[in-house]
Amino acid sequence: MKLKKFATAALAAVMALGLLSACGNNNSPADTGSGDETGTVTLKVGASPAPHAEILEVVKPILAEEGIELDIVEFNDYIAPNTAVEDGSLDANYFQHITYMNSFNETDGTHLVSVGNVHYEPFGLYAGKTDSIDALPDRAQIGVPNDATNEARALLLLQQEGLITLNPDAGINATKADIVDNPKNLDIVEMEAAQLPSRLQDVDMAVINGNYAIDAGLSVSDALAVEASDGEAATAYANVLTVKEGREDDPAIQALYAALCSDEVKAYMEETYGGAVVPLF
Repeated sequence: MKLKKFATAALAAVMALGLLSACGNNNSPADTGSGDETGTVTLKVGASPAPHAEILEVVKPILAEEGIELDIVEFNDYIAPNTAVEDGSLDANYFQHITYMNSFNETDGTHLVSVGNVHYEPFGLYAGKTDSIDALPDRAQIGVPNDATNEARALLLLQQEGLITLNPDAGINATKADIVDNPKNLDIVEMEAAQLPSRLQDVDMAVINGNYAIDAGLSVSDALAVEASDGEAATAYANVLTVKEGREDDPAIQALYAALCSDEVKAYMEETYGGAVVPLF
């Protein structure tokens, strides 16, 4: 997808309005980013190493054609990139799904907003000490992320596979307390999401976030179970480009979002990740 020249603020505003159709937004733009005497605008964006930072590397040359320099800052946790957007040390981040972002706002009092959906990463259940669901012993240990939104998602996957039954009213807010039937007496072990791949051999199985699975070299094709693509996960857990409230209409931010929704990025996702990253545009 070829974008127009990002030269002056007035032209940027026109460009942003034209680009919004690629991602279904009708907001009006405002100035953004930090510039220099050459007119180049720099966007500092936080991302997890895989797949988000890798995808942003594909975006870099697209934005360079617009006079926008993309500075990618990698993070290995889910908290620092959000607090950095809130305090203004980052212009945006691209690492999280919409449900986590909303939950973070509620718990931490931040003012983060989604510019729009980009992709979806199916959660997978991966083998540790036990190599099949049928072989799970009584009181087997299943590792799950310990943050609220991702733990609920992991529990929903275990329910999808018939391993547990959750209170039907719990939905995407489910916790261990909402397990109403656990025929194998599974021991649900809560861990920091980033630690699950390295701890996989310590448990019978683990439900692992897509980005951490990719970073650890785990293939979604090797997962024992994957979230159903026609379930609520693709909507509830869409990965989004995130900014602080008030920045979502900035033309450089909109140019970044349009580039993330480009044909080049879509082809890269589909060719690189083997179904572990599903474009939503």
